[in-house]
Amino acid sequence: MKNQIKLIFPAMFVTALFALPRVNAASANAATNAAASTGANASSQAAMTALFGDPVIAKGKGFEVKRSELDEVITGIKSAAAARGQTIPPGQLLQIESQLLDRLIQDRLLLQKATDADRTNGIQKTTVQMNALLERFGTQEALERQMKAAGLTMAELRSKLTQENTAQAAKMRELNVNVTDAATKQFYDDTNNLANFEQPEMVHLRNILLLTIDPVTRAPLPADQQQAKRKQIDDLLKRIRGGADFTALAKQYSEDPASKDNGGDMPPLSREQLGTELAAAAFSMTNNQVSDVITTVYGYHIIKLLDKTPAKKVDYATVAPKIKDYLMQQEAEKLAPAYLDKLEKAADVQILDADLKAAAAAGAAAANAPVATPGK
Repeated sequence: MKNQIKLIFPAMFVTALFALPRVNAASANAATNAAASTGANASSQAAMTALFGDPVIAKGKGFEVKRSELDEVITGIKSAAAARGQTIPPGQLLQIESQLLDRLIQDRLLLQKATDADRTNGIQKTTVQMNALLERFGTQEALERQMKAAGLTMAELRSKLTQENTAQAAKMRELNVNVTDAATKQFYDDTNNLANFEQPEMVHLRNILLLTIDPVTRAPLPADQQQAKRKQIDDLLKRIRGGADFTALAKQYSEDPASKDNGGDMPPLSREQLGTELAAAAFSMTNNQVSDVITTVYGYHIIKLLDKTPAKKVDYATVAPKIKDYLMQQEAEKLAPAYLDKLEKAADVQILDADLKAAAAAGAAAANAPVATPGK
């Protein structure tokens, strides 16, 4: 049970959603490509199921895992990776499938151990995650678009997250993991951890973007279309300078799907998150100032600075729950392998797919191999 992937879909997908860019057209391109990839994968899986059925690839006392369930997880991870402009190397796919199957098995076993309190905990944590995602994307429509790109409905995501969170709650209870408030505060005060709690200077902006790239291929638009976009953005800037409402123009004309519905409103962003061109303008502006036209690799922007937040150390009360959760996860990582091995042996877990069984054996051998000592 070593070298496991710590986050699987949907937990990994939630992480990917929070990492998606809010400032530029990359989100549009990623969503389109991810949706196309998801559709292709779904069609391929349907065809394979029609030809070969849906075999059980692992089983144990009280549960079984079918091929379609693992395929769904892999599709979700591929979609999340595509949304971030990444791909899974084909040569690593089988080992990743093996690790994810192991996690699916563990979750099934942990769900068998779950109490009513664990299930309540799972529901509560899922609600927090769903609310955070909604806040991240601004509107229900924007979030649902991203979910569609990953091939999920909101109800399906909530169900999967609830199961995952319930399993994790059961694991923490079974392992009797506990972190004191004193240990949490000590971690916060440790100077070695200072960088973890430093919040850089942030800007709160509204953004109007006109794309000069194709949102699907990322190829530059023809010169005449780019010229037309430049004329349009110049006209919009003149209207804003003449007193037109920035928010209304963003809703009507902006091509940034992540902020368009909110009138161009974006969450507070750091220099690193903004990118070079936008950051240079944003951090030199004063409140309510509107920029000139800014050119980036995605197109033409006009931004309006709403306010700035100075760099600061995040308050302990704000981060204490996350610190405690982190420390508990660290402790659980030490205790979990032996406990999960015991669960799997007690449940007589068997991997029935020959390739996945071989990959699991290879992974176990690699994890248990002695570490080479330099010079020997």
